[in-house]
Amino acid sequence: MNDTELSACLATAVEAARVGAAELERWRGKFSIREKGRADLVTEADVASQKLIKDVLLGKFPQHLFIGEEESVGKSPGDVRPDAGAPPAWVVDPLDGTANYAHDVPAYCVSIGLWHAGRAVVGVILDPRQNELFTAATGQGAFLNGNPMRVSAVGSVEGAMLSTGFPANYDKQMRNLEAWRKITAHAQSLRRNGSTALSMAYVAAGRFDGYWAYDNYPWDVMAGAALITEAGGLLCATDGAAFDPYRPDLIAANPPVFPELVRILTA
Repeated sequence: MNDTELSACLATAVEAARVGAAELERWRGKFSIREKGRADLVTEADVASQKLIKDVLLGKFPQHLFIGEEESVGKSPGDVRPDAGAPPAWVVDPLDGTANYAHDVPAYCVSIGLWHAGRAVVGVILDPRQNELFTAATGQGAFLNGNPMRVSAVGSVEGAMLSTGFPANYDKQMRNLEAWRKITAHAQSLRRNGSTALSMAYVAAGRFDGYWAYDNYPWDVMAGAALITEAGGLLCATDGAAFDPYRPDLIAANPPVFPELVRILTA
């Protein structure tokens, strides 16, 4: 994709995110909740938001693929990977931070990423409660409400505020609780805000100095990966392998913190 094409994709993603977020706010406080699994909530708002986002994206780019969370329940991250040579794929979470949203905790967002030629090339994360729009496209920089943003300059894990995410599945939480135990012996402070996409946006904006998790999906991380890369950050898998949004695990951080965080988590 050239710069003009990327800019068009970014503008459309912003439009779609605004439409999706407006739908979330319309539903807020009015939806009913059903259980997909223990502590894993889904609302009518997720589905309504995703439909509107999909209509905007494929209305502008009908040749593109669409991978949405609400259409992918029960699939593994690898199950939804586009084939090599496939058209660009929009990877969308219409509501990241569903439990927060359901309890009216203002820490949720719309996340829209574009996957093309083996990488995340566009990322848009919109937080409707804080009115914060995080955007990035390959080679064009990363922005918060139109202002350039960069990862932090914190020089070590000792001075870092780090974030993580826990899955709904209790058994899977145990692995990350062990990682939490290891990291808390080194870091200045740890946070869990209930939204992977927002955590990654905060790394890109320099609010968090790093993030790690073991049980993500592509729609959780695609937009954030584009933001962090364009903001000067680094990403990899939790075993130190190259970052792959279709793997469930990742580490992301600013350049000084990154190697130390990788070392601690892989020890």
